[in-house]
Amino acid sequence: MNIGVFDSGLGGLTIFRAFLEHLPTYNYVYLGDNARVPYGNRSPEIIYRFTKEALNFLFKKNCQLVVIACNSSTAAALKKIQHNYLPKYYPGRKVLGIIKPVVESLEEYQSLKKISRVGVVGTTATVNSKAFVRQIKKAMPRVHVYQQACPLLVPFIEEGIHKDNRALRLVLKNYLNSLTKKKIEALILGCTHYELLKKEIQKIVGRKVQILTEGKIAAEKLKEYLSLQKELEKKLEKKKKVSYFLTDEEPNYKRLMKLFLKSHSSNIKVQLAEIDNV
Repeated sequence: MNIGVFDSGLGGLTIFRAFLEHLPTYNYVYLGDNARVPYGNRSPEIIYRFTKEALNFLFKKNCQLVVIACNSSTAAALKKIQHNYLPKYYPGRKVLGIIKPVVESLEEYQSLKKISRVGVVGTTATVNSKAFVRQIKKAMPRVHVYQQACPLLVPFIEEGIHKDNRALRLVLKNYLNSLTKKKIEALILGCTHYELLKKEIQKIVGRKVQILTEGKIAAEKLKEYLSLQKELEKKLEKKKKVSYFLTDEEPNYKRLMKLFLKSHSSNIKVQLAEIDNV
Protein backbone atom coordinates (compact mmCIF):
# COMPACT_ATOMS: atom_id res chain seq x y z
CA MET A 1 0.00 0.00 0.00
CA ASN A 2 1.17 3.52 -0.85
CA ILE A 3 0.99 7.02 0.58
CA GLY A 4 -0.79 9.36 -1.82
CA VAL A 5 -0.12 13.08 -2.03
CA PHE A 6 -2.60 15.28 -3.87
CA ASP A 7 -2.43 18.91 -4.93
CA SER A 8 -4.42 21.11 -7.26
CA GLY A 9 -1.23 21.60 -9.27
CA LEU A 10 2.49 21.41 -8.61
CA GLY A 11 2.90 23.64 -5.53
CA GLY A 12 2.20 20.61 -3.35
CA LEU A 13 5.58 19.29 -4.42
CA THR A 14 7.06 21.50 -1.69
CA ILE A 15 5.21 19.26 0.79
CA PHE A 16 6.12 16.15 -1.16
CA ARG A 17 9.80 17.10 -1.17
CA ALA A 18 9.72 17.30 2.63
CA PHE A 19 8.18 13.81 2.77
CA LEU A 20 10.95 12.45 0.53
CA GLU A 21 13.57 14.07 2.77
CA HIS A 22 12.13 13.14 6.18
CA LEU A 23 10.25 9.89 5.41
CA PRO A 24 12.18 8.48 2.45
CA THR A 25 11.49 4.75 2.83
CA TYR A 26 7.78 4.72 1.90
CA ASN A 27 6.17 4.23 -1.49
CA TYR A 28 4.47 7.42 -2.75
CA VAL A 29 2.05 8.40 -5.50
CA TYR A 30 1.86 12.12 -6.29
CA LEU A 31 -1.12 13.52 -8.21
CA GLY A 32 -1.17 17.11 -9.45
CA ASP A 33 -4.43 18.30 -11.04
CA ASN A 34 -2.64 20.91 -13.11
CA ALA A 35 -5.27 20.75 -15.87
CA ARG A 36 -7.71 22.48 -13.53
CA VAL A 37 -5.35 24.60 -11.44
CA PRO A 38 -5.85 26.95 -9.63
CA TYR A 39 -8.43 25.80 -7.07
CA GLY A 40 -8.00 28.97 -5.02
CA ASN A 41 -10.59 31.03 -6.89
CA ARG A 42 -13.22 28.27 -7.24
CA SER A 43 -16.36 27.58 -5.21
CA PRO A 44 -16.29 25.12 -2.27
CA GLU A 45 -18.66 22.81 -4.18
CA ILE A 46 -16.34 22.56 -7.19
CA ILE A 47 -13.27 22.07 -4.99
CA TYR A 48 -15.05 19.26 -3.14
CA ARG A 49 -15.93 17.52 -6.40
CA PHE A 50 -12.42 17.85 -7.80
CA THR A 51 -10.99 16.53 -4.52
CA LYS A 52 -13.26 13.48 -4.56
CA GLU A 53 -12.18 12.71 -8.11
CA ALA A 54 -8.51 12.97 -7.18
CA LEU A 55 -8.92 10.75 -4.15
CA ASN A 56 -10.79 8.19 -6.21
CA PHE A 57 -7.82 8.05 -8.59
CA LEU A 58 -5.28 7.67 -5.77
CA PHE A 59 -7.25 4.97 -3.97
CA LYS A 60 -7.33 3.01 -7.23
CA LYS A 61 -3.52 3.35 -7.25
CA ASN A 62 -3.43 1.37 -3.99
CA CYS A 63 -3.05 4.33 -1.63
CA GLN A 64 -4.05 3.52 1.94
CA LEU A 65 -3.37 7.04 3.17
CA VAL A 66 -3.65 10.30 1.23
CA VAL A 67 -2.31 13.68 2.30
CA ILE A 68 -4.07 16.63 0.67
CA ALA A 69 -1.14 18.98 0.04
CA CYS A 70 -3.41 21.82 -0.99
CA ASN A 71 -4.72 24.43 1.43
CA SER A 72 -7.72 25.32 -0.71
CA SER A 73 -8.78 21.68 -0.93
CA THR A 74 -8.06 21.05 2.75
CA ALA A 75 -10.08 24.10 3.73
CA ALA A 76 -13.06 23.49 1.45
CA ALA A 77 -13.31 19.71 1.27
CA LEU A 78 -11.44 17.78 3.98
CA LYS A 79 -14.19 17.74 6.61
CA LYS A 80 -16.82 16.46 4.15
CA ILE A 81 -14.33 13.94 2.75
CA GLN A 82 -13.62 12.51 6.21
CA HIS A 83 -17.22 12.53 7.48
CA ASN A 84 -19.21 11.70 4.33
CA TYR A 85 -17.16 10.40 1.41
CA LEU A 86 -14.74 7.98 3.12
CA PRO A 87 -17.27 6.16 5.33
CA LYS A 88 -19.56 5.58 2.34
CA TYR A 89 -17.07 4.68 -0.39
CA TYR A 90 -13.66 3.93 1.17
CA PRO A 91 -14.03 2.82 4.80
CA GLY A 92 -10.63 2.08 6.30
CA ARG A 93 -8.77 4.56 4.10
CA LYS A 94 -7.35 7.73 5.65
CA VAL A 95 -7.17 11.29 4.33
CA LEU A 96 -5.23 14.04 6.09
CA GLY A 97 -4.88 17.76 5.36
CA ILE A 98 -2.13 20.28 6.00
CA ILE A 99 -3.91 22.97 7.97
CA LYS A 100 -4.16 21.11 11.28
CA PRO A 101 -0.43 20.21 11.42
CA VAL A 102 0.55 23.86 10.96
CA VAL A 103 -1.88 24.98 13.65
CA GLU A 104 -0.47 22.34 16.01
CA SER A 105 3.01 23.69 15.32
CA LEU A 106 1.78 27.23 15.99
CA GLU A 107 0.27 26.05 19.28
CA GLU A 108 3.64 24.62 20.30
CA TYR A 109 5.33 27.92 19.45
CA GLN A 110 2.65 29.92 21.26
CA SER A 111 3.13 27.89 24.44
CA LEU A 112 6.79 28.94 24.47
CA LYS A 113 6.54 32.57 23.34
CA LYS A 114 3.04 33.50 24.56
CA ILE A 115 2.15 35.23 21.31
CA SER A 116 -1.32 36.69 20.82
CA ARG A 117 -1.42 38.06 17.25
CA VAL A 118 -1.14 35.75 14.24
CA GLY A 119 -1.36 36.45 10.51
CA VAL A 120 -2.41 34.04 7.77
CA VAL A 121 -1.81 34.49 4.04
CA GLY A 122 -3.32 32.18 1.45
CA THR A 123 -5.50 31.86 -1.62
CA THR A 124 -8.91 33.48 -1.79
CA ALA A 125 -10.62 30.11 -1.21
CA THR A 126 -8.50 29.33 1.85
CA VAL A 127 -9.03 32.76 3.38
CA ASN A 128 -12.77 32.82 2.66
CA SER A 129 -13.22 29.38 4.22
CA LYS A 130 -11.80 30.67 7.53
CA ALA A 131 -10.42 27.17 8.11
CA PHE A 132 -7.21 28.48 9.68
CA VAL A 133 -9.18 30.89 11.87
CA ARG A 134 -11.43 28.12 13.18
CA GLN A 135 -8.54 25.75 13.89
CA ILE A 136 -6.45 28.42 15.60
CA LYS A 137 -9.32 29.76 17.72
CA LYS A 138 -10.27 26.22 18.73
CA ALA A 139 -6.73 25.50 19.94
CA MET A 140 -5.89 28.99 21.22
CA PRO A 141 -9.07 30.97 21.97
CA ARG A 142 -7.24 34.10 23.09
CA VAL A 143 -5.10 34.44 19.98
CA HIS A 144 -6.19 37.10 17.48
CA VAL A 145 -6.06 35.94 13.84
CA TYR A 146 -5.74 38.27 10.86
CA GLN A 147 -6.03 36.98 7.30
CA GLN A 148 -4.97 38.26 3.89
CA ALA A 149 -5.77 36.70 0.52
CA CYS A 150 -2.85 36.91 -1.94
CA PRO A 151 -4.18 35.79 -5.35
CA LEU A 152 -1.30 37.25 -7.38
CA LEU A 153 1.52 35.35 -5.64
CA VAL A 154 1.01 31.95 -7.27
CA PRO A 155 1.22 33.39 -10.80
CA PHE A 156 4.41 35.23 -9.85
CA ILE A 157 6.00 32.05 -8.50
CA GLU A 158 4.94 29.88 -11.42
CA GLU A 159 6.44 32.42 -13.79
CA GLY A 160 9.73 31.96 -11.97
CA ILE A 161 9.53 35.32 -10.16
CA HIS A 162 10.10 34.52 -6.50
CA LYS A 163 13.07 36.61 -5.40
CA ASP A 164 14.80 39.95 -5.95
CA ASN A 165 12.08 41.42 -8.13
CA ARG A 166 10.73 44.95 -7.72
CA ALA A 167 7.19 44.16 -8.87
CA LEU A 168 7.01 41.16 -6.53
CA ARG A 169 8.22 43.24 -3.58
CA LEU A 170 5.55 45.87 -4.26
CA VAL A 171 2.82 43.22 -4.42
CA LEU A 172 4.07 41.56 -1.23
CA LYS A 173 4.24 44.87 0.64
CA ASN A 174 0.71 45.67 -0.45
CA TYR A 175 -0.59 42.31 0.77
CA LEU A 176 1.38 42.27 4.02
CA ASN A 177 0.76 45.89 4.98
CA SER A 178 -2.54 45.14 6.72
CA LEU A 179 -0.89 42.37 8.77
CA THR A 180 2.18 44.35 9.81
CA LYS A 181 -0.14 47.14 10.97
CA LYS A 182 -1.73 44.60 13.31
CA LYS A 183 1.72 43.92 14.80
CA ILE A 184 1.54 40.18 14.19
CA GLU A 185 4.04 37.99 16.03
CA ALA A 186 3.72 34.92 13.79
CA LEU A 187 2.72 34.43 10.16
CA ILE A 188 1.40 31.25 8.55
CA LEU A 189 2.17 30.85 4.86
CA GLY A 190 -1.07 29.08 4.03
CA CYS A 191 -0.26 28.11 0.46
CA THR A 192 2.27 25.52 -0.64
CA HIS A 193 3.81 27.93 -3.16
CA TYR A 194 4.63 30.58 -0.60
CA GLU A 195 7.54 28.66 0.93
CA LEU A 196 9.61 29.93 -2.00
CA LEU A 197 8.86 33.50 -0.89
CA LYS A 198 9.82 33.05 2.75
CA LYS A 199 12.99 35.18 2.60
CA GLU A 200 11.24 38.01 0.77
CA ILE A 201 8.33 37.91 3.20
CA GLN A 202 10.65 37.85 6.22
CA LYS A 203 12.34 41.04 5.00
CA ILE A 204 8.99 42.81 4.93
CA VAL A 205 7.46 41.57 8.20
CA GLY A 206 10.73 41.72 10.13
CA ARG A 207 12.94 39.20 11.89
CA LYS A 208 10.86 39.18 15.06
CA VAL A 209 7.90 37.61 13.26
CA GLN A 210 8.00 33.79 13.29
CA ILE A 211 7.11 32.44 9.86
CA LEU A 212 5.58 28.97 9.61
CA THR A 213 5.91 27.13 6.30
CA GLU A 214 4.15 23.87 5.68
CA GLY A 215 6.63 21.40 4.18
CA LYS A 216 8.81 20.41 7.12
CA ILE A 217 5.91 20.73 9.58
CA ALA A 218 3.71 18.41 7.49
CA ALA A 219 6.51 15.83 7.29
CA GLU A 220 7.17 15.92 11.04
CA LYS A 221 3.47 15.60 11.86
CA LEU A 222 3.02 12.75 9.37
CA LYS A 223 5.90 10.93 11.05
CA GLU A 224 4.22 11.40 14.42
CA TYR A 225 0.87 10.22 13.01
CA LEU A 226 2.35 7.03 11.56
CA SER A 227 4.13 6.26 14.83
CA LEU A 228 0.73 6.30 16.56
CA GLN A 229 -1.20 4.49 13.79
CA LYS A 230 0.79 1.27 13.97
CA GLU A 231 -1.69 -0.94 12.11
CA LEU A 232 -1.87 1.56 9.26
CA GLU A 233 1.91 1.97 9.21
CA LYS A 234 2.40 -1.80 8.86
CA LYS A 235 0.29 -1.81 5.68
CA LEU A 236 2.52 0.76 3.96
CA GLU A 237 5.20 -0.59 1.62
CA LYS A 238 8.74 0.64 2.12
CA LYS A 239 10.49 0.19 -1.22
CA LYS A 240 11.19 3.87 -1.93
CA LYS A 241 9.06 3.68 -5.07
CA VAL A 242 7.76 7.06 -6.24
CA SER A 243 5.21 7.68 -9.00
CA TYR A 244 4.19 11.06 -10.42
CA PHE A 245 0.87 11.73 -12.16
CA LEU A 246 -0.37 14.97 -13.71
CA THR A 247 -3.68 15.68 -15.38
CA ASP A 248 -2.01 17.77 -18.10
CA GLU A 249 1.48 17.58 -19.57
CA GLU A 250 1.50 21.30 -20.27
CA PRO A 251 4.76 22.93 -21.46
CA ASN A 252 5.90 24.31 -18.10
CA TYR A 253 5.51 21.25 -15.90
CA LYS A 254 9.16 20.15 -16.06
CA ARG A 255 10.39 23.60 -15.05
CA LEU A 256 7.91 23.79 -12.19
CA MET A 257 8.77 20.32 -10.92
CA LYS A 258 12.42 21.32 -10.82
CA LEU A 259 11.53 24.56 -9.03
CA PHE A 260 9.54 22.82 -6.29
CA LEU A 261 11.37 19.50 -5.94
CA LYS A 262 14.89 20.93 -6.23
CA SER A 263 17.44 18.10 -5.87
CA HIS A 264 14.69 15.47 -6.06
CA SER A 265 13.72 16.48 -9.59
CA SER A 266 16.25 14.40 -11.54
CA ASN A 267 15.23 11.31 -13.53
CA ILE A 268 11.51 11.81 -12.95
CA LYS A 269 9.02 10.01 -15.15
CA VAL A 270 5.62 11.67 -15.25
CA GLN A 271 2.48 9.79 -16.26
CA LEU A 272 -0.74 11.34 -17.48
CA ALA A 273 -3.64 10.75 -15.10
CA GLU A 274 -7.11 10.04 -16.39
CA ILE A 275 -9.52 11.16 -13.69
CA ASP A 276 -13.10 9.90 -13.68
CA ASN A 277 -15.96 12.21 -12.77
CA VAL A 278 -17.73 11.26 -9.54
